[in-house]
Amino acid sequence: MKKSTSFMLSVASASVLFTLGLSVSAQANTAPPEKVTAAQFIDIFEKLGGKYPGFRKAHAKGVCATADFTPAQDSKYFSKADLFSQTTLPAVVRFSIGSANPSSDERIPGVRGMAVQIKTPNGRVHTIAGNSSPVFTGKDPETFFGFLQSLAPDETGKPNPARIGAYIAANPSVQAAAMWSRTTPAPASFANTPYFGLHTFFYQDKSAEKIKYRWHITPDLGNVGLSAEEAAALPSEFLADKLAAQMADPDTTVSFTLTATIGEESDTNTDPSMLWPEEREQVLMGKITLTEVGGKACDGLNFDPNLLSAGFTPSEDRVLRMRSPAYGISFGKRLSNQ
Repeated sequence: MKKSTSFMLSVASASVLFTLGLSVSAQANTAPPEKVTAAQFIDIFEKLGGKYPGFRKAHAKGVCATADFTPAQDSKYFSKADLFSQTTLPAVVRFSIGSANPSSDERIPGVRGMAVQIKTPNGRVHTIAGNSSPVFTGKDPETFFGFLQSLAPDETGKPNPARIGAYIAANPSVQAAAMWSRTTPAPASFANTPYFGLHTFFYQDKSAEKIKYRWHITPDLGNVGLSAEEAAALPSEFLADKLAAQMADPDTTVSFTLTATIGEESDTNTDPSMLWPEEREQVLMGKITLTEVGGKACDGLNFDPNLLSAGFTPSEDRVLRMRSPAYGISFGKRLSNQ
């Protein structure tokens, strides 16, 4: 089995350096590049995690599920949307590990993903794709890419903690994600993990003012993490089996609550590394209830979060906009077994 480089694990080590206040090395390159492309992201994912033809270039390892989306009745802002026009809508869900390695060790803390594609009555799809981290690793694509570069092995063949720590210290928009990684344990189950959309979106119907929001998903079974001892006692692959066992339990319903945080004018539209204030209005959007786990329904899907149903639009967040070409390249390579 090829050993992967888990960038969030590296963040955890680097954040220790940051929080101890170590100085930035004069020789460390801590400046983000001036401009990056989607193709460069695909290349660096493969450099860090390895090349695995036929797999996604990030979040390669995952499990698919089918689900029902039950929109909230009489939603304060969204009730006129096609997405809210039926009592239930069919959905496909993919849970994943953040690494590019399809054999990632699931006991290691780091980002987990949840992507959902909901089919509306008029045949369009609405996609939500988020991570278990509430903040993104950088304010823009260049800062994130620079961070990924800092994780590359040095002349010893291993990541250099001092170089990673120097980059984090010099780039404040990376620091919240580094702290999250340092303090968040590995999840006990995909069904016991919260997920965050990270980016700002807008909704507007024909008769209402445009609103901006960020979504988040709360597991109805609760947020449960593993202690180091609990994780060590598990096999390296356990999340798919755990989810299947929860689904098979007749007394358990695996479901998630989808909520929108309503933004105000002063809240950033374009920086996914910044949280909005906690006191912002929370609006129920609906519930996602799993109906079956396993199968290949996700294989031919591209969970691009910019694929939205009528009335919804993405913000000008450059990280969000970069996802479309990056996902497109990854999708094409996967289908052509590259």
